[in-house]
Amino acid sequence: MMTISEIQLFQILKSKIGDKGAEELVMFVKLRIKAEIDIREEMYAIKSDIAFVREDVMEMKSELIKSIYFIGLIQFLAITGAMIGVVNFMIK
Repeated sequence: MMTISEIQLFQILKSKIGDKGAEELVMFVKLRIKAEIDIREEMYAIKSDIAFVREDVMEMKSELIKSIYFIGLIQFLAITGAMIGVVNFMIK
């Protein structure tokens, strides 16, 4: 089914290149435009995916930083406890 603009294009081309040629050219243009729109939609989807991945990376980064500080605190407490144990052993 042709839209109004396609019909208008067909009418203009029909007088110059005939019915069959005009129809083929209109269909070619229609398919070409659809392909271009599909490519742009795909690119938009990719951009939105990138935004989603960035959010996910930022969330993981904050969780990783929390984990690093927590592990550092545990290591500090372990080293402090070991040093207190060594000092206690040397005093007795």
